[in-house]
Amino acid sequence: MAQAAWAGACEEAGVPVRLLPATEAGPGDVLAAAGYLFVCPENLGSMTGEMKAFFDRCYYPALGQIEGRGYATAISAGNAGQGAQAQIERIVTGWRLRRVAPGLIVRSGAETAAVIAAPKVVLRNHLQSCRDLGRSLAAGLQLGIF
Repeated sequence: MAQAAWAGACEEAGVPVRLLPATEAGPGDVLAAAGYLFVCPENLGSMTGEMKAFFDRCYYPALGQIEGRGYATAISAGNAGQGAQAQIERIVTGWRLRRVAPGLIVRSGAETAAVIAAPKVVLRNHLQSCRDLGRSLAAGLQLGIF
């Protein structure tokens, strides 16, 4: 999902776009970015530990320095997604970021232990939604809308 969003964002000429795993992104990356697309799976009703660690690492160093920047979210979930979405919302509210697109939640329908443990395939139409989200965020940044 993140790669599809990144590909869509790259289609907008003149916008520098970086794709960073949560485990590698740090405060300097947050401070340097004009906008953000937070993409993660939901595990047990929460964002992943890696995403939580990213916010733990970056929250205070960026606090008071990135207000008003645009952000969007894309969550991969079995059958919900709202838990991870709500956690991210609470964190970025403290950063005073501005949501620029509705949250995208892609549900795999995984509800049984076997299906939850099995590898997931993101459907083509969901990947297109991610690509469109990335393109929209980049276009808005390029046009100075957010």
